[in-house]
Amino acid sequence: MHFNLLKAKIHRATVTRVELDYEGSCAIDGNLLEASGILEYEQIHIYNITNGKRFVTYAIRAENGSGVISVNGAAAHKASEGDLVIIAAYAAMDPAEAARHRPRLVYPDGANRIERIAGEIPVQAA
Repeated sequence: MHFNLLKAKIHRATVTRVELDYEGSCAIDGNLLEASGILEYEQIHIYNITNGKRFVTYAIRAENGSGVISVNGAAAHKASEGDLVIIAAYAAMDPAEAARHRPRLVYPDGANRIERIAGEIPVQAA
C-alpha cells in the first residue's frame, strides 16, 4: 500500500502573469522551486485562493530571484495577475516513508521572495 502525501507547498504566492498562448505549465521563480523541492516538469496542483479554482499542470523554472509565477496555456483561464495561489506537489510513499515524512512548506512574501520555510503545518485550533 502507498499513501499520497503532500511533498511540498508554496503557500500564498502571487500570480505575476498569465500567458494564454504559451505552451503550457506554470513558471515558478527558481529560488521557490529549489526551496520547496519541486522539480522542473513535476506535476503540481494549483489552488487559486482568490477565485476558488483548482487545476493541475506542471512546473517549469523561471529565472532565480525574478519573483515570477506565470500561469500559462489553458490554465491561464483559471488565474489573473495578482491572484493568490497555493502550489502543491504530492508524492506516493510506503507506510514507513509516510511515518517519517515532513513536507517542505515555503511561504513567500507579496513579491514572491522567500519569507520563511517550515516542515509542518500548525495544528488547527478548535
